[in-house]
Amino acid sequence: MVGIVSGMRLGEVERLRGELAEFVADVFGSLPRRGQRRWGVCYLRGLMLDGRCKSIQPMAERLPDGNMQALQQFVNQSPWDWLPVR
Repeated sequence: MVGIVSGMRLGEVERLRGELAEFVADVFGSLPRRGQRRWGVCYLRGLMLDGRCKSIQPMAERLPDGNMQALQQFVNQSPWDWLPVR
């Protein structure tokens, strides 16, 4: 099977913003900076959206508050311990 993509539309993800914020507070609670937690929730919203490519640039383009450079830094360069988040 080729190309089965499951995801949500932006409106669906936005309706879940409150619940997602609670989930992120729990999952990313170990991150020391508020900015890291903010980009964590943005990154998760991007992963939930429709779209084949889940790399940073296409996700940032689909998000109204997506900032490619900030998301890239969160994923690749931000100094946080991934073990508690896992």
